[in-house]
Amino acid sequence: MRAHTHLPPSAILLITASVLCFTILDAVVKSLTRHYTVPMLVWARYAVQALAMALWLLPQMGAALLRTRRLGLQLVRGAILPFSSLCFFSALKYLPLAEATAINYTTPVLVIILAVIFLDERMTRPRIALVIAGIAGMFLIVRPGSEVFQGAALLALGAAAFYGTFQILTRKLASEDSRVLLFYPAVVGTVMMSAGLPWYGSAVEMPWADVALVVATGLLGTLGHFLFILAFQRAPASALTPFTYTQLVWATLVGWLAFGTFPDAWTLAGMAVIAGSGLLIALHERRRARGSAREPTAVD
Repeated sequence: MRAHTHLPPSAILLITASVLCFTILDAVVKSLTRHYTVPMLVWARYAVQALAMALWLLPQMGAALLRTRRLGLQLVRGAILPFSSLCFFSALKYLPLAEATAINYTTPVLVIILAVIFLDERMTRPRIALVIAGIAGMFLIVRPGSEVFQGAALLALGAAAFYGTFQILTRKLASEDSRVLLFYPAVVGTVMMSAGLPWYGSAVEMPWADVALVVATGLLGTLGHFLFILAFQRAPASALTPFTYTQLVWATLVGWLAFGTFPDAWTLAGMAVIAGSGLLIALHERRRARGSAREPTAVD
């Protein structure tokens, strides 16, 4: 008897709406980096998300929201994500939205490499081919003579590396409640970034319109994660992974409409190669480990 493989349209709609939230968040941050420091924006993003999640989940879960069997690993995982945000927001300050997003989507390639190093997984021939394809796609985007050929591209790649490490640790915590997994990075990120706030945020004067935009970044992140959870409740993560790559489409459209930038032919080809390799990696991993729920790669 064949397994049930129906993918509800509502799950597809939820996951595409989720990555749209992350894309709008990134666009808002890119516009705000013209006037405010990146660390302050990262602090605000996590502080608002931590507050929103506490108001949303604490009445339902109480102390269970912080209950975990592996506190140390949760704290390390929570500390890594803010570094990814610091690198990615810094990259957004200098790079076009679509290109920065595409480089960050090399995360699946980096996850394979990190899994081989830290989880003792085997580097098979298909994995080698897909890793090479993903790296080739990145070099199509970051090539000599292109707008992206600058030091900021390394920041986007650093963000992908941190997020890849975050995903590896998420695999180790796969048995934990997904709401707990979402809450710890928000809390740890807020505490970490608050430590330096007197140096990069105390003397900032911000008009109310910008305050609203800063708050919106945290709310968009929270909404994006909430839509992710709703999507996972309707379909397996392995089936939803291909639809997370609509974020590359959203980033291209939003970058064009909001900032007047549109990728050239070489960059579009690189984005296609990265997306193609990522999708094939997802299919390959799905065949290797059916029934294992792995987090999709959405840039948040």
